[in-house]
Amino acid sequence: MTRALPDNLLHERRAIRTLTLPGLIRLVTEIDDNGPISHRRGSLQGAFGDLTPGQLRHATDTARALDLVHSDETTPDRYRLTESGEALAEVYDTAARWARARHFPDTTSDFVTRVQHTLQLHSRDPHPSGSTPEPSAPRRALTDWLQSNPLALHHADARSPHESAEGGHAA
Repeated sequence: MTRALPDNLLHERRAIRTLTLPGLIRLVTEIDDNGPISHRRGSLQGAFGDLTPGQLRHATDTARALDLVHSDETTPDRYRLTESGEALAEVYDTAARWARARHFPDTTSDFVTRVQHTLQLHSRDPHPSGSTPEPSAPRRALTDWLQSNPLALHHADARSPHESAEGGHAA
């Protein structure tokens, strides 16, 4: 018999599922690493040529809905991270560093895969018996970010029509 999960845990898992979409990880880290995406540097699709237009649209829509990016068609910096987006980029970096140090999920994993697997690993209840180990650096960073960004917990994007297209790994 399976026991029902508390609502707060369900919201957290849905938020983590959204935060680990490959296109969203790529968008946030691209802007964090290389600065705002401007009109002068080319289109957003040019910066992410390996993502489908649907994946890219879903990533930008999700990023705007979660207040991770500010987008403005009339300014030179079309997409730039908000304070919340900058903090999420740090969560992604923390998760990737933790995974890289542990060769998780394996030694040849790319950044996106490491972030996805690490955050998803830390969203599971590792000890059904009730004992909880000291939280890892990625878990603490994610928990702090979610507490500072409650909008992510209530974002109703768990069953987006683009989710299946976004569900894969992106390099």
